[in-house]
Amino acid sequence: FKKAVDRAGTTLMQKTGQIERTVDREFADEESRYKQFEKETVALQKESKAYLEAMRSMTAAQARLAATIDTFYGAADRNSDGAMAGHAYKRSVEDLDAAITREFDQPYRTTILEPVGKMCSLFPMVNETIAKREKKMLDYDSARSRLRKLIDKPSEDPTKLPKAQQENDEAKEIFDMLNDQLIAELPQLLDLRIPYFDPSFEAMIRMQVKFAEEGYEKLGGVQRYFSESVRDDYAAGQLDAQVEGVLQEMKELSICGA
Repeated sequence: FKKAVDRAGTTLMQKTGQIERTVDREFADEESRYKQFEKETVALQKESKAYLEAMRSMTAAQARLAATIDTFYGAADRNSDGAMAGHAYKRSVEDLDAAITREFDQPYRTTILEPVGKMCSLFPMVNETIAKREKKMLDYDSARSRLRKLIDKPSEDPTKLPKAQQENDEAKEIFDMLNDQLIAELPQLLDLRIPYFDPSFEAMIRMQVKFAEEGYEKLGGVQRYFSESVRDDYAAGQLDAQVEGVLQEMKELSICGA
C-alpha cells in the first residue's frame, strides 16, 4: 500500500514537473506496435466469431426460405416443375445447413477460433509485465530524484547519500532489466504472429472454398427441374420482361384495380 501511495505521489510530481520522468523512445515505439497488434487481434477474434454466427444464420435463414418456397409451390401444383424444383431446393439447403454443423463448425473452432483465442490469452500477461515496468520506472525516477537532491544539497547525515545512491542503483537495475526484456521480446512476439496465423488463414480459405463448392454442386442440381427455355431466357436477360408481363396481368384483375 505504501508503495502504491509513493508511486501515486511520484506520478503527480512528474505531472507538475517536480520529478523528471524517464523516457525511452525505443520502448515507446515497441509498445505502440504491440498495442496496435493487440487491438487488431482482439478485433480479429470478434470478427471471426461473428463470421461463424453469420454463416449459421445464413444457412438457417436459407432453410426457412426454402421451406416457405416448397410450401408455396406445393400448394399450387405438387406435380409441376416449380414444385419439384422447390422441393429439391429445400433438400439442398437443408443439407447445407446440416453441413455447417457437421463439417464447418467444429473445424472452424479448432483451426481459427481456438488459435486466435490462445493468442489473445497472452495479452494479459504481456500487459502485466508492461504495467510492472511502469511501476519500477516510477520507483527509479523517485530514487533518482532523491539522490539528486542530496547531491545538490548535501545532508548533515553522512549515511543518507550512500543509502540514496544504493537505492537509486538497485531501482535502476530492476527497471533496466524489465525495460530491456520488453524491448527485446515485444518485437519477437510480433514477428511470430505471421507464422502463427498462417495455418489458420489457410484453413479458413479451404473451408470457405469447400462450402462454396458444395453449395454450387447442390444448388446446381436444382436447375435440372427448370426447362431449357427458362435457362436460355435467363441467360439472354428476357426474364425481366416476362415477369413484368405477368405482373401486368395481375394488375388488370378487377380485385387489383384502382
